[in-house]
Parts: sequence; C-alpha cells; structure tokens
Amino acid sequence: MIAKVAARGRLVPRGTRGQTLAEFAMILPVFLLVLVGLFDAGRLVFAYHTVNNAAREGGRQAIVDQTLSHVQAQAAQHAVALGVLPVDVVVDYRDPTTPDTPFSCVNDETGDYAVGTDYIYECVAVVQVPYQYVAATPVIGNLIGPMQVTGEVRFPVAFNCVEPNKPQCPVGE
Repeated sequence: MIAKVAARGRLVPRGTRGQTLAEFAMILPVFLLVLVGLFDAGRLVFAYHTVNNAAREGGRQAIVDQTLSHVQAQAAQHAVALGVLPVDVVVDYRDPTTPDTPFSCVNDETGDYAVGTDYIYECVAVVQVPYQYVAATPVIGNLIGPMQVTGEVRFPVAFNCVEPNKPQCPVGE
C-alpha cells in the first residue's frame, strides 16, 4: 500500500482519506440528540422548580388571605416565565383529619365551607400550580410526550381574611 505524506509530515494510508468524515457523520446526530436532550432536561428541571416556588408563594398568600383571586394572582405571578395563568391555579382548604379530600374544610355547625369563618383556623390551605411541559425538540417530544408538572404546598391557615368583608386583607408579599 502506498502512503501519502500529509501536511504535518505524517503518513496517511491511501484508503482512509474519508474515514474521519464518515465517522464524524455517524456520531454527529447522536451527539446533537444528547446535547439537545440535556437542554430539554434543564427546561424540565426549571419548570419543576418554578411551579413549586409558585405554589409556595401562593400558599404563603393563602394562609393569611383566603381571597381566591389574590392567591391565584400571587402564584401565577411567580410562574410567569412558564405562562401559567391565575385561573390555572387550584386553591382549596382541607380539614387536617382528611387532608386528601378536596374542599373538606367545613364549619361543623352549619356544614358550609369554612372560608370566611373562624373555623378556617383549623384548616390547611392547599395550593396547586399545574404546568404542561412539552419538550422543545420534536424528536425528544415524540419520545417522551407531554408531561404534567404540578407544584403543591400545604400550609396551616394563620389568619382569617376574605375580601370584601375584611378589606384589610394582606395582599402581596
């Protein structure tokens, strides 16, 4: 086999001129898929932390101000990067003895929902912020499909306040 001298003075066998280009062409799609996969994984982690932070901020609002629009706005404000709307935020108050039953916080005497009454002090505020994650790249999006990411917090109620009955309700942070 006759060898050819390359530009840097090393010998290159005649039959291997395109081998490097062929190997690069085979590895490039795999490398790009891994690289973009890492990008999408980072976006998923960002979404997870953002909805959890938004739920936490909404929960902090819910324990001192039971006005639904205030709690939803507070949570949505902290998830604005994901496009979460206030109507997407789920807020309910649950009895501590049945924490998995939605809207279980009721007044023992009347059976009415406890929001706006002194019975609210015995309840747990539950705030959920849902987000539908879709991968940015079509290949990975087709592989994993859309994923539901939900942030949820549960805090005991600390202050009884519902507008417009009590206009001194704390709004914001």
